[in-house]
Amino acid sequence: MDKPLSYYAFEMLYWCGVREGELLALTPADFDFEKQTVTISKSYQRIKGRDVITDPKTPKSNRVIQMPAFLCDEMQDYIKSLYAVEPTDRIFTVTKSYLHREMDRGAKEAGVKRIRIHDLRHSHISLLIDMGFTALAIADRVGHESMTGCGRAAPACLTA
Repeated sequence: MDKPLSYYAFEMLYWCGVREGELLALTPADFDFEKQTVTISKSYQRIKGRDVITDPKTPKSNRVIQMPAFLCDEMQDYIKSLYAVEPTDRIFTVTKSYLHREMDRGAKEAGVKRIRIHDLRHSHISLLIDMGFTALAIADRVGHESMTGCGRAAPACLTA
């Protein structure tokens, strides 16, 4: 909580199961707080020192994700705290390397083994399995083209 940007970024990664690039491309216009959803329609990359917004990884990566009510409240407060943010401005104005450093810092402070940022996506999938979601519903929510998921065997990704 000492760095709100980092805290809310990791909240979105875990509770919504979005990819790093999808997170870093989010704008205020992507949120519908009345419907408690976030729309994933783009991805952020840093190429040769330039910020580049691209299409998501696959066509199925374009999706609308239902958010928990508490996360909607948190994100609404976070967006309101940003100075002069426009609807199409990125709300997480950092790079993937920043998130990796923050993961290192958090793991060290907590005294736990560091996991990859992408593993938060796997943790989200585990949460969905525990909540009783079907494999197809999970694949749709996380934007996988098939139930084989992230390039791993289906059981490894959908039960990680």
